[in-house]
Amino acid sequence: MSEQASLLPLDAEEEAPAPRHETGIVPAQEIRRLVHQKVISATEPIGEDQIQPASMDLRLGPRAYRVRASFLPNPGARVADKLDALSTHEVDLKRGAVLEKGCVYIIPLLESVRFTKRMFGFANPRSSTGRLDIFTRLITDHAVVFDQVREGYKGQLYAEVSPRTFGIVVREGSRLLQLRIRRGSPHATDTAIRRLNEEVPLVDTDGADAVEKMRISGGLAVTVDLRGDPASRLIGYKAKPHTDLIDVDAAGVYDPLDYWDPIQANREGTLILDPEAFYVLVSKEAVTIPPDHAAEMIPFNPLQGAFRVHYAGFFDPGFGHGRAGGQGARAVLEVRSYEVPFVLEHGQIVARLVYERLRREPDRLYGRDIGSSYQQQGLALSRHFRRT
Repeated sequence: MSEQASLLPLDAEEEAPAPRHETGIVPAQEIRRLVHQKVISATEPIGEDQIQPASMDLRLGPRAYRVRASFLPNPGARVADKLDALSTHEVDLKRGAVLEKGCVYIIPLLESVRFTKRMFGFANPRSSTGRLDIFTRLITDHAVVFDQVREGYKGQLYAEVSPRTFGIVVREGSRLLQLRIRRGSPHATDTAIRRLNEEVPLVDTDGADAVEKMRISGGLAVTVDLRGDPASRLIGYKAKPHTDLIDVDAAGVYDPLDYWDPIQANREGTLILDPEAFYVLVSKEAVTIPPDHAAEMIPFNPLQGAFRVHYAGFFDPGFGHGRAGGQGARAVLEVRSYEVPFVLEHGQIVARLVYERLRREPDRLYGRDIGSSYQQQGLALSRHFRRT
């Protein structure tokens, strides 16, 4: 396992801080407290660098199990019970191993939880995981849905991992998932998002009322930029089908042109998505996440088009915000078509951001203070690739 910073001790003044809100997403300092209280525990020490402003990185354990098919345990069954029936072989991750594209693996994580009443968890792939098209979901024992940890759950956490475009190298301690924790059941509404937008403009707009009403409906609308920078005309990247492996723990070592074909804008501002191809595009808007809120990108409604923004994603407090060194930041979009070619148009809605308040402002924000990879970003591949 790679070395990581040990978890910081709790300050005496912070032993029992009063939250601003009874319900909401748990911030970094409260996550740290839950670790000290063994609500979140692990077979290897939890590092300070796992604690993000409103989430926690989860780490792969020492073994992976290749399975014949994805599954949910459902009530009355544990993940281990399903592995006994569906596992084809075990993969040792202690020294690193290859996970082949197109295959499905179940990996017990190093972390476990002991949730109490009115405490819930929900997970998403890390940003770099999504940009490599690594289909990754959280599973728990007795689960009926993916990516959720039910109220009062006590037990092991597992990851389902299926590389879709590139074969990858992982090892014990590699981080593909993030966990957010929510207390209570706050209800995020469009009215609350509109009110927040009046206090802190969440997105650059042209000020048209009709556009604003359409933009905030079931969340804040995110549209795709297919015009690009006038000088380069670069609007995105399309993954090459046959490439070398990618080590998920490497940073800035791979030549983008070995793995991606750049896409140039056309005169019409359109892009035809090839079926089953994987694209990295960028939003037309620069978005902002206020320090006391977090956001989640939810996929585009498939009834409105034969494509999807492939991975939902977490946006941390401070993303694109001035206090954290940002002036708005573009949302990178991982896009895949379904069975038929589909035409995307410049400015087309492709996803929505749902904002949710934190119980209190975190003691760290996304951005330069914690070395965040994508603050002030435009179109950007994952951190694994050299910047051109």
